[in-house]
Amino acid sequence: MTTLTLIGKPDCHLCDVASEVIDAVVADLTDAAAEQIEIVEASIQDDPALYDLWWEKIPVVLIDGQLHSHWRVSPDRLRHALEESVSSVALSDQKGSR
Repeated sequence: MTTLTLIGKPDCHLCDVASEVIDAVVADLTDAAAEQIEIVEASIQDDPALYDLWWEKIPVVLIDGQLHSHWRVSPDRLRHALEESVSSVALSDQKGSR
């Protein structure tokens, strides 16, 4: 499973745009790939540690806990990163089941 985390806050226009980009990109992936992606949304208003780390960079997108982007999300770059992550997880699962 690949975890995509969107860190933002309520009433954040760029956060709303990032969420729309994420939804569109995941919708365009194959069903098999999309099923391997868990989308988690977190608010800097609910978590002081997230606030300290990211308050001036939201929206922030993490893929499996690693920074993918902040402020603006490129659909092409996100699609490539998700496809790569899903493929590497699938390959890892295949090796583990041998």
